[in-house]
This record gives sequence, C-alpha cells and structure tokens, in this order.
Amino acid sequence: MKVKIAFDLEETRKISWQEEFPKTTKCCRCKGNARLGFVAHETQDYKKGNKYVSQLYENMKDKKFWLHDCCCVAVYFCEECLKPTALYNQA
Repeated sequence: MKVKIAFDLEETRKISWQEEFPKTTKCCRCKGNARLGFVAHETQDYKKGNKYVSQLYENMKDKKFWLHDCCCVAVYFCEECLKPTALYNQA
C-alpha cells in the first residue's frame, strides 16, 4: 500500500478521491467543532503484492459493511474534547 499524507489545508484538498474534505466537521463524540488535522490518501498502485484497506475484511452485504476500493481518510481533532473524528471516501 502506498499512502500520501497531507497536513497543509491546501495540500489536503488535492488528494481526496471525491469532493474536498471540509476544514471542520462535527465531533462524533461530543458534537463540538472538530478541525482537520491531516489526510491519508491510499494510492492506486496495482503492482503485485500491494495490499489495501479494502482487502482487510470481506464486504458481507449483511450489515457487515467494509470498504470496496482505495480510500482517503481525513482525521479531525475536536476543540472541546480533543477526541479524533474521521471522514473518508473511496475511489
């Protein structure tokens, strides 16, 4: 697996598989304001032996959902509780 990490807000906007990640989002724990910390982008490189997050578990379709393609994950940290919140998208 090849992963690109971006910390700079402008850089993070260039590596999403779909829409840009927002600068802030609602904390999934306390509902406070969570600010973007970094984005990890799993790149498509289908050379033999490369592994992807989507290959860790089977997508069972019976309420045991899992990713089906390369992913991009944005990690946010809450201003109130400092707990992490994440948003993601897939290729």
